[in-house]
Amino acid sequence: MTRLVLRGRVLSFRRAPEGPHDLSACLWEEDGAVAVSDGLIADCGAFSAVCRPDDEIADHRPHLILPGFIDPHIHMPQTQVVASWAAELLDWLNDHTFPAEAAFADPDHAARISGAFCDELIRHGTTTAVAYCSSHAASAEALFAAAEARGMCMVAGKTLMDRNAPQGVLDTAQSGYDDSMALIARWHGRGRALYAITPRFAITSSPAQLEAAGALAAEHPDCLVQTHLSENREEIRFTGELYPDAPDYFGIYERYGLTGPRSLFGHCIHLSDRERAAMAESGSVAVFCPTSNLFLGSGLFDAEGLAQAGVRQAIATDIGGGTSWSMLRTLDEGRKVLQLQGQRLDPLASFHRITLGNAEALGLASRIGTLDPGTEADLAVLDSAATPAMALRRERVESLADELFLIQTLGDDRAVAETYVGGVQFKGRI
Repeated sequence: MTRLVLRGRVLSFRRAPEGPHDLSACLWEEDGAVAVSDGLIADCGAFSAVCRPDDEIADHRPHLILPGFIDPHIHMPQTQVVASWAAELLDWLNDHTFPAEAAFADPDHAARISGAFCDELIRHGTTTAVAYCSSHAASAEALFAAAEARGMCMVAGKTLMDRNAPQGVLDTAQSGYDDSMALIARWHGRGRALYAITPRFAITSSPAQLEAAGALAAEHPDCLVQTHLSENREEIRFTGELYPDAPDYFGIYERYGLTGPRSLFGHCIHLSDRERAAMAESGSVAVFCPTSNLFLGSGLFDAEGLAQAGVRQAIATDIGGGTSWSMLRTLDEGRKVLQLQGQRLDPLASFHRITLGNAEALGLASRIGTLDPGTEADLAVLDSAATPAMALRRERVESLADELFLIQTLGDDRAVAETYVGGVQFKGRI
């Protein structure tokens, strides 16, 4: 079988870098190549060592070739909610998000938006996402089908919510359990699809529903769990009223068996010391959503404090509270959030986070997030001179760290020259 070989400057991570010039943490080849066969990485290294006479060559020089980006917290039904004005989180949900999500009871609408959602991810170099669907089973069916048609590794789940929202977006504890069970049976492990058990947050789930979600997690321990935690102070106050016997917000999820190494908690801004310690002990993941946190005025994510407590972390767009589909824009805003607190995020660490780092947070590093042979062939090709302003800045770049920082700071979808999904060139086809 003829292999496809991508030629360019190749960057992949072996571990978290210890500084902006720690290239020992990386596979870095100035004249590199990634060989792809049957949807998998067949080889990666210097072009002279990888290339065979009968290979098909895709020459991307002088661009950078990296693993495809991974977005671990995003809302598919909020594709048309991005850039909707509101005072703060709960107003934004009630005024914009819930009405938009009600439309996903229509399978045709769900199919149209799911296709656009997947294409937008690919346009921005994102090849895997952990996505919330609406409370309608049809929305999850549509997203999994759209991802399958494109060969994407997609983690998703029907949102569970049985109270404190309009009738059009509510399920029940029993129907949510039954729908999730059917979706898991149909999609989890089918091709590249994986299921995430998805209670929206404690405000919109009754104790009975969280108990049902915990039962799902116990019955399907290889599924992920995704929800929200401590995004906004009014949200935390209301949650405390609904669950007065819980020690704190995270304690609610602990009670119902929803914490652990496969559990992703969006936001995690206003955590107590006990919550940080409990998150660390359970192995749960705190997902940093910088553009959303800034847009809704929710607060500043304390990455250093969480790291010192031993809490695992990831970084995500959180469309549609987030304001950009781009993981590059997300990194740029994340760096600013940390700068405001005297914390630092260097360029190598940034690109580690959106590739191997996020893959490790999902427990999928053996499949995605690197260019290791045998892993799935998702790749992003980056052009550091994609715009006139970037090209001017590029003239003075003196190191890989400089170039990555340029892409992170000035880049967006235009800096993604091409995206490969399962070894198939995709961006140019959208």
